[in-house]
Amino acid sequence: MGRLFVVSLEGKFCSCKHCKTHIALYDDIVSKSFYCRHGKAYLFSKVVNVTVGEKEDRMMRTGMHTVADIFCVGCGSIVGWKYETAHEKAEKYKEGKSVLECFKVMGTDGSRYWGSHEVHGGSDTDDP
Repeated sequence: MGRLFVVSLEGKFCSCKHCKTHIALYDDIVSKSFYCRHGKAYLFSKVVNVTVGEKEDRMMRTGMHTVADIFCVGCGSIVGWKYETAHEKAEKYKEGKSVLECFKVMGTDGSRYWGSHEVHGGSDTDDP
């Protein structure tokens, strides 16, 4: 087994709730309108420090998709899934993007889903 290289994110990010490995930046959220078995989930244009499992066809709320589970490289926990292929034309925007289940990620301070290495003022009410 080779050496594991882990990307550290700067700014507002989420991490694996089990091992705190950084996974995605807040700025890479495409949509907050996703849901999974455990509740809320977010669609991201980019994620890091994950491995991609086997592709499989799944019937989702919005139709048939080819997806692959994504796993944290730090501890191996499933943190969401990646859309490989959308079979419906209206769902093609999801292809190549990943969904993180909010239940499985958190902020670095242990609260909710987001952490930050930056110290700044402002409000979180302007979420995209």
